[in-house]
Amino acid sequence: MTSTVDPISLPQRAASNDPEIDREALANLLVEIARNVDPDYRARLDGVPTADPRMETLRQLLVGREISELSRVAHLLDEPEQLASAVGGVLPSAAARAPHVQLGEALTPAVERAVQRSIQKSPRTLTDILYPVFLPAIRKSIGEKIDQTFQSLNETLRHIFTWHGLKWRFEAWRTGASFSEVVLKHSLVYRVEHVFLINRNSGILIAHVTADNATSEDPQLISSMLSAIQDFVKDSFNEKEQSGLDTIRFGELRLWSEVGPFATLVAVIRGNPPEELHEIVRDVLFRIHDEYSQALEQFDGDSSQLAGIETQLQSCVELKQEDSNQGFPWLVVAAVLLVLIPAGGWFFLSWQSGQRWQAYVSRLSTQPGIIVAEQKVRDGQFYIAGLRDPLAADPQSLLSGTQVDPARVHSQWQFYQSLEPEFVLKRLTASLTPPKSVRLSIVEDRIVAEGEAPDTWIDRARVAARQLEAGGPVFDFSKVRDVSPEARAAEHWQTYVSRLEAQPGIIVAQQRASGGHFYISGLRDPQAADPQALLSGTGVDPARVHSQWQFYQSLDPKFVVKRLMASLTPPDSVRFSIIKDRIVVVGEAPAAWIDRARVTAQQLAADGLSLETSELRELTPQKLTHLREAIQAVDIFFDSGKAVPGPEQLPVLDKLANQLKELAKDARKAGVTAQFMLTGHSDAVGRETANASISAARAETVRALLKKRGVAPESLLVRGAGTFEPAETENSRTGSSANRRVSVTVNFH
Repeated sequence: MTSTVDPISLPQRAASNDPEIDREALANLLVEIARNVDPDYRARLDGVPTADPRMETLRQLLVGREISELSRVAHLLDEPEQLASAVGGVLPSAAARAPHVQLGEALTPAVERAVQRSIQKSPRTLTDILYPVFLPAIRKSIGEKIDQTFQSLNETLRHIFTWHGLKWRFEAWRTGASFSEVVLKHSLVYRVEHVFLINRNSGILIAHVTADNATSEDPQLISSMLSAIQDFVKDSFNEKEQSGLDTIRFGELRLWSEVGPFATLVAVIRGNPPEELHEIVRDVLFRIHDEYSQALEQFDGDSSQLAGIETQLQSCVELKQEDSNQGFPWLVVAAVLLVLIPAGGWFFLSWQSGQRWQAYVSRLSTQPGIIVAEQKVRDGQFYIAGLRDPLAADPQSLLSGTQVDPARVHSQWQFYQSLEPEFVLKRLTASLTPPKSVRLSIVEDRIVAEGEAPDTWIDRARVAARQLEAGGPVFDFSKVRDVSPEARAAEHWQTYVSRLEAQPGIIVAQQRASGGHFYISGLRDPQAADPQALLSGTGVDPARVHSQWQFYQSLDPKFVVKRLMASLTPPDSVRFSIIKDRIVVVGEAPAAWIDRARVTAQQLAADGLSLETSELRELTPQKLTHLREAIQAVDIFFDSGKAVPGPEQLPVLDKLANQLKELAKDARKAGVTAQFMLTGHSDAVGRETANASISAARAETVRALLKKRGVAPESLLVRGAGTFEPAETENSRTGSSANRRVSVTVNFH
């Protein structure tokens, strides 16, 4: 069939290299084929570009990619080396995705022949491989058998000469069992209350089963604490990785731990379990590993692939042994109790009532102003008599809280005046009515009056003191001043003059009082206190004071230091101090300022003052820069899944702590404050939330260790960066370990 239309040029595309078909070119070819098959379509397809019907082009568009792929595969099969390389590239992935049963059946003959030839060739190799595995298991089994033997012997000896021992010996004779078996049956009473299955590497709780009526806190928290105890013991005593705590005992509770390849099973047992229970718990752990080995190995917190594992653990919490003692004489005990309970109840109520009454009497006896002369109990009634000061506590109100029935209490109190200082003070205050300027107080069983009062009140106090001398406390009013307004003003003036004379930088040359006015003159350093301000609180009227002060410069070291601070303007890194009338300058400063300070020291030496500048050091800012760079180059590294650095990092922490303290000290001298940001990092293994948490925990741990080594905690800041700030890429083991670290950043403020 021949086309009658003009040919057109089609856009060329390499079909073998393009994953999609050129739809436009395919449409043009199909239109051209339609024209050639039926010429009647020409009129309908006017305006559509025509094309040369090249079927080869159509073939390339439709199956060109498949032809190219078949050619490449045929070439690959013809080259053995390329075929081997291609198969090696996909073999690990294919083996991982293959069903376990089919893969095991395919590899079993080859692996068995290889192992057989290896053992025949070198048996010692297999011995060296199995020795580290079998030796701990054999040693543990022997230890458990020895513990079992000693447990049986101990229980047998403990009950051999007891009443229970005789009954159990009869039971052993009747049942045909050995005496030790019967003893263990009755004495080893226990119950498994909790079973925890914990991931061995991460310490995450996989499953938890609880027995009926057993209570506990958060299982995940308990799992974390058990893992932390295991890690603490290993780190503290340098134990090997495969070893661990077998038994923990706390009162009636025992924690038995069995370690598997990928998980640890911890059983919480109440009571005294037999040693054979170890074997039962170990069998459950072996069955779990046999059935869920792949899921346990790849466990990352998702327990969806471990469905049914709690059924295995349930068999452990069902283990228990209860005391089977029978035949207790309940009827005899009940009869005895029916007789003893009423008698005991009556006796107890009587005793309790007497105790409450005695507690009330003791309470009254300790009250000041109350003297108990007589007390007795008769026919369920309570009688009490004695002496009571009207200012003492009310005996009826003291019955509150004693549970003594007030209706059964009959009391008779006689009036008397107690000589207790607190009661005497109350009566003196009521009778003398001291003015507000006088204060009465009790000092070592004496009543002391202090302050100022008129003559009339002092005379009344003198009379009251003579009346109290007969057996009462001493009334001392010698500290009450009797002064006139003029004498009081003179006393206030002398107080003011003494205050001025005690001020450094003020020299009182002359002072006098005349005609109700006060005159004072002398020398005053401008740095000294203001004499007018010192009048406050002295009671002297400022309008009646006339003062005249001449200027002078005091050689008191405090004033000299003030003038030096104003003239020299020292940097923040320099500190002035006074040591035994010597002015000492300590710190770091620029060289020019140190020269000025030394010139000033020579000038002060002429006035007899000593300014020591020998402890000044020239400030070198480059030191701070170099020390910061050295600190920021330090990293603290961690093992996978650990929030505490290993022992090999302790020297690094010691050196880092010394550098941080040195930099903080130098920064303070330079007038700045140094802050250190501790950033925790994590590798990309596991979930992102867990990585963020462990990175923050690592930073907090380093902060605590640095604080323990003397670094100021307020200068340490922490944050967790997780996996977002890696030091190296995660494509190698080196990159992963380098990202498990804590880095330090130094900032100055």
